[in-house]
Amino acid sequence: MAAPLTEGPAPRRRRGPLGAPLLLLAPFFLLFTACTLVPIGYAIHLSLYREQRSGLGFGGVEKAFTGLGNYRRALADEAFRDGFLTLAQYCVLYIPLMIGLSLVLALLLDSTLARARRFFQLALFLPHAVPGIIAALIWMYLYTPGVSPVIGALDSAGYRIDLLGQPVPAVVNIALWEWTGYNLIIFFAALQAIPREVLEAAVVDGAGPLRTALSIKVPLIRASLTMVGLFTVIGSLQLFTEPMILHDAAPGVVTTWTPNMYAYTAAFERNDYGLAAAASVLLALTAAVLSFAVTRLGGRSAKAKEART
Repeated sequence: MAAPLTEGPAPRRRRGPLGAPLLLLAPFFLLFTACTLVPIGYAIHLSLYREQRSGLGFGGVEKAFTGLGNYRRALADEAFRDGFLTLAQYCVLYIPLMIGLSLVLALLLDSTLARARRFFQLALFLPHAVPGIIAALIWMYLYTPGVSPVIGALDSAGYRIDLLGQPVPAVVNIALWEWTGYNLIIFFAALQAIPREVLEAAVVDGAGPLRTALSIKVPLIRASLTMVGLFTVIGSLQLFTEPMILHDAAPGVVTTWTPNMYAYTAAFERNDYGLAAAASVLLALTAAVLSFAVTRLGGRSAKAKEART
């Protein structure tokens, strides 16, 4: 007599192809919404209102919808426009120096003649580990006459230099000290990923170290160059900590020296949150446009290179 058939466990229902990716991406989207989208939406909401006192000033403070009024006030303010001019001067000096210096140092570390690579990587990266406020305080000490040993040594040698009188180069120097090592690590990692066979073929073809660096290595790390350029542009537009520390000692650095400082002053010194939010939104739009331009330029250069090859 045949044994009765027994039903096994019911087969598990397989999830759709999007189930696992959505589950894994859910924490990111939740944090991105809470930490990015919600603050941006709240800033846009604040920028559309302006606080004003009702009656003769005894009726309390009420919010009045102004539409684009705060944006017009920000754009009409000369201090806000001058902040963008300051940023333009800063970017013209800082971005080429930052990318060029980081790339040259990375190429030197990647060369066959380099020795003690790990030591120099750590030594060059250490300034980035110092918080920006501490770095600004250190450099303000080195810039201040009568206190700085550097200024004292230059004065004793007959060279009188007022570093605080040139605020843009002074801030650029601080930023270079902080961020060169960080970008150097990015470039060095990209250079290490280049297949050694390509470099050996270049040497066999008679290319020297300089020709190999300019014609082989730099084109192959174009994606890293674009990424570093993008991050550097965004970071330059967010300039705040260094000039905020220096503005008490440097006469040319006022509280509205950059757009970020303008928004901070409007919010926490003048209590004009609508104007501060409008200035912040305008700065964010500028960063978005410049970021798009940098990525677009990097994509076009890559396509042009592929077309030539």
